[in-house]
Amino acid sequence: MSDGKGDVWVEAGFTELARSGVEGVRVEVLAKNLGVTKGGFYRRFADRAALLGAMLERWREGRSAAIAQQTSLDGQKPRDRLRAVIQLYSERLNPEGMAIELAIRQWARSDESAAAAVANVDAARLKHVAELYRATGLEADEAEAQAFLFYCFIFGQSLLFVERSPRKRTHLVAKSAEKLLG
Repeated sequence: MSDGKGDVWVEAGFTELARSGVEGVRVEVLAKNLGVTKGGFYRRFADRAALLGAMLERWREGRSAAIAQQTSLDGQKPRDRLRAVIQLYSERLNPEGMAIELAIRQWARSDESAAAAVANVDAARLKHVAELYRATGLEADEAEAQAFLFYCFIFGQSLLFVERSPRKRTHLVAKSAEKLLG
């Protein structure tokens, strides 16, 4: 998938996925958005299903690689690394990334391939964060429970429209993060 030509279509697919869900990822729409003909698409992909498969593969690989990199200790203490991941996801909101995440999760409700990709990414996320909690001294089952709460917080806080000023929201996120790290 790294030939460059397919990447343009995959990226256009993600843009449309974020905008209108998997139903909106159509060859005609993407070609129009890219200002090209559909012929270029069919030189790269056999059909729409092949594009959707490439998108799921890119998302799965990208998310799994991201969490592996984000949870790498690199000389840091486990709690400091957990704190850094919380800061990454709470201080720098990524609306398009969240829209893609939500659209893929919605897609997964009715598609086995999307569900498998989501399950794979969730397993990788929980595994890496649980490893950090294990490194703090928690037993395996406690570390898994903390990792689950961690991700409930990471995703939940990004979806809540807290009626507070940015400063108060930052304070609330920080106090909540301390509970996860305590």
